[in-house]
Amino acid sequence: MPLRKSGEDYLEAILVLKKKKGMVRSADVARHLEVSKPSVCHAVATLKKGGFLLMDGDHFLHLTDAGREVAEQIYEKHRFFTEMLTNAGVDPITAERDACRIEHVISESSFQHLKKTSSEKK
Repeated sequence: MPLRKSGEDYLEAILVLKKKKGMVRSADVARHLEVSKPSVCHAVATLKKGGFLLMDGDHFLHLTDAGREVAEQIYEKHRFFTEMLTNAGVDPITAERDACRIEHVISESSFQHLKKTSSEKK
């Protein structure tokens, strides 16, 4: 099942929250993404159906291996582009917002080339 931008955003948010808090519930995701709880419920159902997410008996969210892989890839792109933009002088809020857009549209090949070029310059 191909993921849309919003699905990638939810997976990334769950990954980030898991790293910060240890355990993640739908309400945490709603606050983090500034969306409604019903929106999170719909997204969780879709991501569970796609095999990206599990919910345990206590309603905690857990990424599957497939979900974690997608989340890590998106989060890596997000961090890379945020840093690249802030280093270029873009204000941090704009850099975060733009990185979130770029992370979803750039091809994996282009991203790997940019990453390689960036690491060679350091």
